[in-house]
Amino acid sequence: MTDAGAPSTLRSDARRNVDRIRVAAAEVFADRGLSAPLEDVAAAAKVSKATIFNRFGGRAGLVDAVIDDVAAKELLEIIGHARTISDARGRVRAYVGALRDLQYRSPAVNGVLLRQVPGSEALMDLCREGEAFHAELVAQGRAAGVLADEVTAGDLHALTVDGALALEHGGRPPRADYDRRTGFILDGICRPG
Repeated sequence: MTDAGAPSTLRSDARRNVDRIRVAAAEVFADRGLSAPLEDVAAAAKVSKATIFNRFGGRAGLVDAVIDDVAAKELLEIIGHARTISDARGRVRAYVGALRDLQYRSPAVNGVLLRQVPGSEALMDLCREGEAFHAELVAQGRAAGVLADEVTAGDLHALTVDGALALEHGGRPPRADYDRRTGFILDGICRPG
């Protein structure tokens, strides 16, 4: 990223451009995902695509600048909420259900889960945090006898990626069908109880 990280050093018109780009990127990415064309962000911000590159260095820098608003806050809230649930079964069910709900509502979250912008340090940090939580959740679930012994953190990660791919490339099914399938996933990984 060039000078977008230090807005106080920018001329007022350049500072306004940076602010407009951030707002436009957050809106476009939230609505259409992290792979939305930068031309669309530029058009929404009423700047040239070159201005995005000059101020943010490209897609990765732009994603770094807006990831909190389009994905990180909600993903981290889901993890934080799951950690407050003392019952292991409730924790697994709440986390998987909330994550799948967020995936259904947020194309940007699916872009994070699919690591669509590997050059974004903030995105990759978020992925690592999610993977660490998956390992924690699976270890706790297996220790409590809630999850089948065969379930691994990699399996949980793969299920989230599978959901992201289906939503990204297959479209959004009716909500009732999607929720029913979430139940199938939970019934498949959790032991009866």
